[in-house]
Amino acid sequence: MAVVLLVHGLYHRPEHFAAVAEGLRATGTSVVVPELHRGSLTADTAAVPAVVDGLQEPPIVLGHSYGGSVITGLRGAGHLVYLAAFVPDVGESAASLGGASRQLQEAICPGPGGSRRLHPDRAADVLYGDSSEPLTAQAVGLLRAQAPGCGRGIPEQQSWKQTPSTYVVCTKDRAIDPGLQRTLATRCTYVREWQTGHSPFVGRPQLIVELVLELLASSMSVQGAEAITATR
Repeated sequence: MAVVLLVHGLYHRPEHFAAVAEGLRATGTSVVVPELHRGSLTADTAAVPAVVDGLQEPPIVLGHSYGGSVITGLRGAGHLVYLAAFVPDVGESAASLGGASRQLQEAICPGPGGSRRLHPDRAADVLYGDSSEPLTAQAVGLLRAQAPGCGRGIPEQQSWKQTPSTYVVCTKDRAIDPGLQRTLATRCTYVREWQTGHSPFVGRPQLIVELVLELLASSMSVQGAEAITATR
């Protein structure tokens, strides 16, 4: 069975990817959405290999926003998908690449113990401005506080240098500048552009489902061709 890992970004939870996971599972695809918020990029990245190492086939791994830093430090993926995400090179972090837009920075509020949270009204506009009100309200309600410093973490390796990758530029993004996204996309193998805001998994989950299924079909075609060649 094909396996897909969906890696969420800062302030988000696995539940934010529920519609995408449901759509993929309906096609017979196995979906895993690890829980991050382990306190640092190193700890968040370490939470993912335990899933990958137990799989028979290299999975497709999608990282959203900060999740791009997480999947950049991951070994064993078959294909990486960067969804409006950071693609750090050696010595780089999400913060050093440009980090949050001014609008997103203005939405950040201090929380207990040095943590940070997002102001609900501002988060709704910045993260989910192109989604319906009911979906936006549900997504905002799921947001959680974030430990400081994760965005300054530097991946220990750059998996996009060895692994095929696709970057999805979200052209109406208010959280990460689409211009920065296009620059980061030059580091990836393939590039797509969607006319969406920062979080298409909320308002337009079918776009992600269709992309992942396309990548899975392409991977299966390559494996089939290799198997035929090996028997000749």
